[in-house]
Amino acid sequence: MNIPQPGDYIDIHVHGGKSSDGIFILETLMAHEDRLPEETQGAAFTYGIHPWFLTKENSKRQLELVKEITAEPGIVAIGEAGFDKLKGPSIELQSEIFNEQVKISEELHKPLIIHCVRAWDEVLDAAKKLKPKMPWMIHGYRGKIRQAEQLISKGFWLSVWFDFALRPESSELMKDIPADRFFLETDGADVSIKSIYEKVAADKGIVVDELKALLFSNYMKFFGITD
Repeated sequence: MNIPQPGDYIDIHVHGGKSSDGIFILETLMAHEDRLPEETQGAAFTYGIHPWFLTKENSKRQLELVKEITAEPGIVAIGEAGFDKLKGPSIELQSEIFNEQVKISEELHKPLIIHCVRAWDEVLDAAKKLKPKMPWMIHGYRGKIRQAEQLISKGFWLSVWFDFALRPESSELMKDIPADRFFLETDGADVSIKSIYEKVAADKGIVVDELKALLFSNYMKFFGITD
């Protein structure tokens, strides 16, 4: 398993990224795409069924791919999986496929990366009913601190959406979010993870090297990696 090194910038959620010296990326592969880990640039990979590209007709094939490909050692997490009330099939189908991906996550002992748009009740209900042992991370978080606190109290981790993290209005969230339960991401956008670290470090009143050490510790904890 590829893992970050102390002092790396960690980009926890990337689409079509490239690893480089000092930047560790977690590349997101999805079952509707024609991309496999061995053919893709990246330091480590996630693989799952995105609700935008899920249909009743392709659901069986996509699940077969997830079961097959996520067993590979280079895949360190399942996802992004989840719920979207603005785009995608019925919530019933989304829920069915989400639950199947949770089963795979639990069977393989690999964390789950979650896409959630206006479906917090569905995600929280799933966590309550399924009682996962593996950690779940919400990617692209851009909500308020009260909601963040609620999610974290239920055991979730949060990756803050790149654009929101860079905005002045995110400073209160970044200052108050528990230091041991969050990550940062570019989501494949044309933005530097370094600039995000600089902004968030300033929000939290620490230097960038301290933030690097913090998120490195979070990565090792989230993925259950011991020295």
